Amino acid sequence: MSTGTTTGATFNWRDSYSVKVQAMDNQHKRLFALINELHGAMGQGHGKEVAGDILRRLIDYTVQHFYAEELLMQEHNYPGLATHRAEHQALTDKVIAFKKEFDAGRTYITPQLMTFLQQWLKNHIQAVDQRYGDFLNSHGVH
Repeated sequence: MSTGTTTGATFNWRDSYSVKVQAMDNQHKRLFALINELHGAMGQGHGKEVAGDILRRLIDYTVQHFYAEELLMQEHNYPGLATHRAEHQALTDKVIAFKKEFDAGRTYITPQLMTFLQQWLKNHIQAVDQRYGDFLNSHGVH
């Protein structure tokens, strides 16, 4: 999905990130692509409008993904749903607050934000999402 050169910090999907549920893996890959797109726009010095549009799409897709993930867990009575939902809500609140500050011109997309998004997604997938993957696999969801 990359177009052109990157600034060297491409955020690549690895098989070790798989939660063994194809629909969720595909959505996670899309989140990786959006973070890379945001990183590329930032690295190429694109204006606030371009970065703001990508950030909005990243937030919108993240909310959709969280909803789909939680719905799948709810349908199969995943015991860690409440904790998982709370973690999703905390990130959503943090990113929406950042977007408001960004839209108002009080903050900018920085390398620290990119690192935070990348680390949060990797850590969340590997430490939290993979738990529901095994659970859902045991309930016939792949």
